[in-house]
Amino acid sequence: MQTELSDRKFLFLQGPHGPFFYRLSKHLQKSGCKTVRVGFNAGDSMFWPKRSNFIPFRASADQWPDLFRALLRDRGVTDLVLYGDARKIHAEAIEIATEKGVTLHVFEEGYLRPYWVSYERHGANGFSRLMNMDIAQMAMALQGQPTDLPDAPAHWGDIKHHVFYGALYHFFVFAGRGRYPKYKPHRGLTVVREFLLYLKRLTLFPYISLERTIATFRIRQSGYPYHLALLQLAHDASVLEHSGFDSNAQFIAEVMDGFATGAPAHHHLVFKAHPLEDDRVPLKRNLRKLAKTYGIEDRVHLVRGGKLAALLDTASSAVTINSTAAQQALWRGLPVKAFGRAVYSKPELVSEQPIEAFFANPQPPNMDAYRTFRSYLHETSQLRGGYYARGGRNYLARKIVDVMLDPLDRYDRLATNSSARKGTATPQQQLRLVHSAKD
Repeated sequence: MQTELSDRKFLFLQGPHGPFFYRLSKHLQKSGCKTVRVGFNAGDSMFWPKRSNFIPFRASADQWPDLFRALLRDRGVTDLVLYGDARKIHAEAIEIATEKGVTLHVFEEGYLRPYWVSYERHGANGFSRLMNMDIAQMAMALQGQPTDLPDAPAHWGDIKHHVFYGALYHFFVFAGRGRYPKYKPHRGLTVVREFLLYLKRLTLFPYISLERTIATFRIRQSGYPYHLALLQLAHDASVLEHSGFDSNAQFIAEVMDGFATGAPAHHHLVFKAHPLEDDRVPLKRNLRKLAKTYGIEDRVHLVRGGKLAALLDTASSAVTINSTAAQQALWRGLPVKAFGRAVYSKPELVSEQPIEAFFANPQPPNMDAYRTFRSYLHETSQLRGGYYARGGRNYLARKIVDVMLDPLDRYDRLATNSSARKGTATPQQQLRLVHSAKD
């Protein structure tokens, strides 16, 4: 085993803001593997203090595919590790790595966030293997498997850690921009603008928290029925790649139109902003203007960030593009309408009603199906832990290396274990079945 591990070389690309990827590389090295990191800016460099296995990329973006092919060849790369699969440099790397037979390790924010992260080998969100699976297949894979759903773990951090590392990362990117003159952020804003937005968010935390508390209290005490619209970041890859909308504004307009047409006159509509919303687009002003256009300005409200539980506990339904926050609504048995591609967009779980009919009489999910779905997530793509707070990183570190070194990914491992429990095939036959299914 030691010889096999010594032959494995993990190439890291961009990761979550903060020290998680560097700590992960150290754990992999202790197992006997080799690691190397490509950095695209000074932020990547600052969170990877070991210079001997850090490769700065300072060329133009159009040179990246050729350089990446050379890295795979010259460095003997067997595994590619990255956070998110939609940004251009990652999408290009994944395509090339797949052609070369390199094993992928794709990290993302958890489908069951904030206490779980996503880890998959074929892609995340709209590129996940979950997209091509139905509830019946999941139930079959879980046969004989305990399906008790784990509780959320003890509190180990909050959104402040995420914002703090985001601000610090973009400060380093800005301060070291002279060393990476050709770097362009994948979100389209300048580095200075990104840093200032993170800094503004940190500075305004107390005010936003107070405003949110007051708004939530008023909504909960009002006594009117309300529907939650779960907003996402305008630059979120799930919105840009898997939504069918060109912008959040289009989604908001469609929701308001459907609400004005279909919802009973005494119902209200609450827009819940993403916890990391930084007002790069004037959300509050735009909502007020659009609500006035549809004649529902006295029935539309905005809550800026924060946790969902207090609002979901008394909501009538939830509507979203494809936010993972919809999982919290499904867990409570609330009707959910999702417009975009999402791993939970199964007919048993989300409503297929037109938006007007949904607001008039929303249909709830099949809770037996949702329990099956959630159990399957825990057995495959979801790992307990987090990227930003120390407690979450430590919890994740205890399991993630063994998962990454397993010759089968967690989907195939579950399928193999399921076959073994049923006694339907020998281990060799099970492996052949798994690989033929993947092909």
